[in-house]
Amino acid sequence: MSSENNLRQERIADAGGVSSRASSKGRSSKTRLILGAAAIAIFSFAAGGVVLSGGELSSLTDQISDGRRAAVTTNLPQPIQIAAGAVENDAPRFIEQGAPFSFANLVENVSPAVVTILTEREQQLSAQVPEGIPEPFQDFFRRFGEGPNGGAPEPRTARAMGSGFFIEADGYLVTNYHVVADADAITVQLPDGREFDATIVGSDEPTDIALLRIDDVTDMPTVEFGDDRLLRVGDWVVAVGNPFGLGGTVTAGIVSSIERDIGQGPYTNYIQIDAPINQGNSGGPTFDLSGRVIGVNSAIFSPSGGSVGIGFAIPSSTVQGVVAQLRAGGEVKRGWLGVQIQSLSPEMATLLGDSDAKGAIVASVIENSPAEHAGFQTGDVITAVDGDEVDDQRGLTRRVGSLLAGQTAVFDVLRDGEPQTISALIERRDDDQLASAARPDLGQGGVEQSSAEKSLGLGLMPLNGAARAQFNVDDSVSGVLVSDVAAGSEAAEKGFRPGTVILAIGNEEVETPDDVAAGIAAAGEAGRDSILLLITDAQGQRFVTLNTEQDG
Repeated sequence: MSSENNLRQERIADAGGVSSRASSKGRSSKTRLILGAAAIAIFSFAAGGVVLSGGELSSLTDQISDGRRAAVTTNLPQPIQIAAGAVENDAPRFIEQGAPFSFANLVENVSPAVVTILTEREQQLSAQVPEGIPEPFQDFFRRFGEGPNGGAPEPRTARAMGSGFFIEADGYLVTNYHVVADADAITVQLPDGREFDATIVGSDEPTDIALLRIDDVTDMPTVEFGDDRLLRVGDWVVAVGNPFGLGGTVTAGIVSSIERDIGQGPYTNYIQIDAPINQGNSGGPTFDLSGRVIGVNSAIFSPSGGSVGIGFAIPSSTVQGVVAQLRAGGEVKRGWLGVQIQSLSPEMATLLGDSDAKGAIVASVIENSPAEHAGFQTGDVITAVDGDEVDDQRGLTRRVGSLLAGQTAVFDVLRDGEPQTISALIERRDDDQLASAARPDLGQGGVEQSSAEKSLGLGLMPLNGAARAQFNVDDSVSGVLVSDVAAGSEAAEKGFRPGTVILAIGNEEVETPDDVAAGIAAAGEAGRDSILLLITDAQGQRFVTLNTEQDG
C-alpha cells in the first residue's frame, strides 16, 4: 500500500500537483528544474527569442517547484526590451530591421517578372575527320559526318536556355549577353505559361549585358533596380531564375564579397553571393530584401559544374548604365583618355609623395590623344575623376569607360607630389582600345654587363644603333638598355629582361648608364634606399621600384 501511495504521489507531482516526497528528493527536483529553466533561457537567447532576467528565472523555478504551473512552455514571459546602453550594433541585421523569417511575400511580388529565355542557333557541322584517328576508322568517321547522298552534313539546331527579367511593362527585359549571343531565334516564357518572340535591342559583351524586347505588349510584370552600393557583406539576397530548365526557382543566401575581380574584363567588379545559382540562372536577377534588383547573375565558380556556393552577379549600378545606352542607341559608347596606366604600389606612392597609396599612375601618354591635348604627363598620379576617388588602375579604367564621348571630365592629379586638376575632352574608344593605350613590341637579347649591376642587379649599355638593331628598339625610344639581369635579383623578379629600356628615374630622363648611376647617387644623398624607374619592354611602358642596397 505504501508503494502504491508513493507511485501515485510521483505521478501527481509529474502532472503538476504537490509532491509528498522527502525533502532531499525535492531539492534534487528543484535543482533539475533550475538547470532546465536555465537551459531554456540560454537556448532562447542564442536563437534570438525569449530573454529572461535573473529575477524572472528565479521566480519561474520557484513557481514550478511549488506546483503553481502545469507546464513551462505554455506561460513563458514575453521577450524583454534591450536595456538602455546595451550594444545593439553587433546584432544581426535581421533582428535590427525586423526582417521576416520567410521570403514568401517578396518572392510572390517579384517572381511574375522573372522569365525563362529559350534560344536557337543553327550549327554547321564539319565532315572533317578528327586528328589522331587510326586509318582503319577514318572512313567510318568520314561517312558518319556526311549528309544525304554523301554531301556536306546538314546543319543542326542547338538550343539553350537562361533567365531574364522585365524592367518595363512595354516589353523591355534584361539578360546576359552570353545567353543570347549569336541566337537565330529567342523565345521568352513567362511563369504563367505564355510565350513571346523577342528581339535584341542591343548587347554589350564586355559587361555581359543584353537588352531584349517583346513587341506589342503593354502589361508585362516588372521589377525595379536597387542600389548595390548600399550593400554590405553579410546582407541577405534572393536569387530567382531557371536552373537546368526546371522553371522558376528561388534560392537565398548572403553577400559574400563585393567589388570582386574575377578576370572578366576591366569594366565590372562583381558581387559574390552564396545563394545557389546554377546553369540556366544566367541573366536572372538577385534581389535585396526590399525586392529590388541589385545584381544580374552571370557566373559561378565550380569544379563540378554545379553550385558550390560561389556565384557572381553584375552590380545593378553597372547594369543600369549599360541598359540606358543600349535602349537609346543599341550600343555602348565608352570614353577614351589615351593613357597607359598602372596601379600605384606603396613603394611608388612613397617616392611620388602620395601618402594614401591610392590612384593610378600614368606610365605613358598617347600621341594626339585627349590626355596629351589636356596636358597629362608621364608620372602623373590620377586620384579622382569628377570628384569620385580612384583607388587603382581598374577603378580608373571603369570610370573613364563610363564617360561619354564629347564629355569634359575633371581629373585630380598629383604631379611631383603637388595636387593639380586637369580637364580633358573625352573621345570615343575604338574597338581595339581600352582606357589605356596599346603597348609597344620590343625584342629581347643579351650583351655584356655594366657597373650598375652591383647596385641594381642590372647590366646597362647605351642605346646606340647596334643595340637598337639587335633588340628591335624603335628610333623614337630614348633611354638606357638593360643588357643583363642578375639571376635571383629583385629586378629579375619584377620582370626586367635583356632588352628592357630604362626611360627615366623618377621624372628625370636618362640616356646613358652614367645618368642611371647619378640617379642612384641622388637617391642615396636624399636618404632613400630605392628608386622609381620608368621602363618599357614587351609588356609595355610602366613604373617599377628597385632597392639600391643589393648584396654583392
